[in-house]
Amino acid sequence: MIPAQNVARLSQALPFWMSLLLIPLVWTGALWGGWWVLLPIAATWYLFTALDAVLGLNLENADLDTSDDQLFWYRIVTLLWVPLQFLNLFALIWFVPQAAHLGVLEKILVFVGVGVMTGTVGINYSHELMHQTNNFERWLGDILLSMVLYSHFRTEHLLVHHVYVGTRRDPVTARYNEGFYRFYPRVLRESLVSAFRAEKARLARRGLPWHHRSNPFWRYWALQGLMLALALIIGGWAGLALFVWQASVAIWQLEIVNYVEHYGLTRKHLGDGKYELVLPRHSWNAAHKASNWLLINLQRHSDHHYKPQRRFPLLQNYAEDEAPQLPYGYPLMTMAAMVPPVWRRVMNPRVKAWRRTFYPEIEDWTAYNRANLPLPR
Repeated sequence: MIPAQNVARLSQALPFWMSLLLIPLVWTGALWGGWWVLLPIAATWYLFTALDAVLGLNLENADLDTSDDQLFWYRIVTLLWVPLQFLNLFALIWFVPQAAHLGVLEKILVFVGVGVMTGTVGINYSHELMHQTNNFERWLGDILLSMVLYSHFRTEHLLVHHVYVGTRRDPVTARYNEGFYRFYPRVLRESLVSAFRAEKARLARRGLPWHHRSNPFWRYWALQGLMLALALIIGGWAGLALFVWQASVAIWQLEIVNYVEHYGLTRKHLGDGKYELVLPRHSWNAAHKASNWLLINLQRHSDHHYKPQRRFPLLQNYAEDEAPQLPYGYPLMTMAAMVPPVWRRVMNPRVKAWRRTFYPEIEDWTAYNRANLPLPR
């Protein structure tokens, strides 16, 4: 008989297991075709937005003295997802190209749903895993990223984003008035370059060349090559094309969330290339209950930057006077980001209010940002 304490912990963790529902939704579209192929998209963006409206906010904070053992049912979902995603992704790569009941457009849309799954859940879970200190979880995070051909995200996130967030040296921090369609190609280019430079610099500090075997880029390339080869073997050229397509959708999902998380927020420059410490005020937060279940508390983003290795159930909520709050959860905010005029109408007044609240001494932000361009590297 399961102890009552374990049952209670499982019941508390179960809402975060809702992400697993994306797997049967993707398969429903693949098996039935037609409008069913839109189910994963509708669930991720629209259903969770509706649930946020109904269920409201969760402002409660977990006890920080909770041990890893007590978090078992939270941790296990991120570990189980890795084999589940692998098996389902490659099963779909085998099934969909030869599915006679699916037209070309339906097959493309099925793999839009796959990309929503591997991006919204897979990359998000890899983000949780890469921040842990043990090699097992970090390797699992690498495997998830290789399935979307974005392995360098680990280096970029840990060695660049967390160090330079809120400054012009961080490619992922969206500038004020920078629309998503300008941000996206910039971040694709700059994040790869900055990640490689960060690893090269790390090795140079140890007196090693960039091509030393300890450079994780070798692992990144090997894992990505393995995934591409598997897609080709299992699904042929059509399967390979669908694999690359879902990866592009997943990357889009990641970067539009990155765009939302820090849009227009700037750390104060202290001179001589130094910036103030990262504070809760430098990330946009959303306390919406349902979307935090889907995104395993990613929307408690300020606390993640304060304590990057803190596991997702323990991430803390901040009040509005400490950290800026989004009016809606990430699903709705990312949809707004895809329509730049709507995004600017919603967010630019909030950025201006944030500036007045936290940095009233800076009167001319255009001149301030121009003066604090990234230093040469």
